[in-house]
Amino acid sequence: MNGTGDTTSDAYRVAAWIRDGIVDGSRSPGSRLVERDLADEYGVSRIPVREALKLLDAEGIVTLRPRTWAVVREFTQSDVADLYEVRAALEVLAFRLAAQRYHRKGLDHLAETLAIQQDCTHAGDLPGARRAAADFHEVVVELAGNRLLTELFDTMGSRMRWLLGQHDDVGHVTAEHEALYSAIARRDVDAIPALVRAHLDTSRRLREQYIDGPGAQPADSGLG
Repeated sequence: MNGTGDTTSDAYRVAAWIRDGIVDGSRSPGSRLVERDLADEYGVSRIPVREALKLLDAEGIVTLRPRTWAVVREFTQSDVADLYEVRAALEVLAFRLAAQRYHRKGLDHLAETLAIQQDCTHAGDLPGARRAAADFHEVVVELAGNRLLTELFDTMGSRMRWLLGQHDDVGHVTAEHEALYSAIARRDVDAIPALVRAHLDTSRRLREQYIDGPGAQPADSGLG
């Protein structure tokens, strides 16, 4: 990419690259995002970089600083607790509606997304498995067929993808997604709440282990 292209499209591409780095953990919380350095890294002018940082600030994963730099947002315990509370409320609804309303093409899309997650998990591709896991949740929201719910998830999409990537046990998460997919496919609406609550509990536990570091005890490999 060069600096002669469309500024708006360049800004969205730069934002996507920076966002992926934040979600995947290659850009750590608190690290600086300097316009000049990013422009050199991506081969663009500083204008689309500046616009990209504004986009990411609006998404809640970057904090703007005066003039020419920003930082990757550092989420406090309170921030994370807020995310889990909202996620707990909305995801039970999303999965229940998906089970009630999915169409064949949508279910096939969910199956394809799960297959990518499974392949990445078996290959030991942690970033790929995490991205596919986040994609799985986004496809479920699409299947729910509720425009307002989609808008709510869109406003916090980047923060949710960051939260969903806070673990190393991709096998455990994949197994729980397999159980959730099965419940959706057979339209087992009654089974959804317990499965989602268990999935949220797993997410919290795995994040604690991820933050504690490699010395933490691993989670069980099954659904428990």
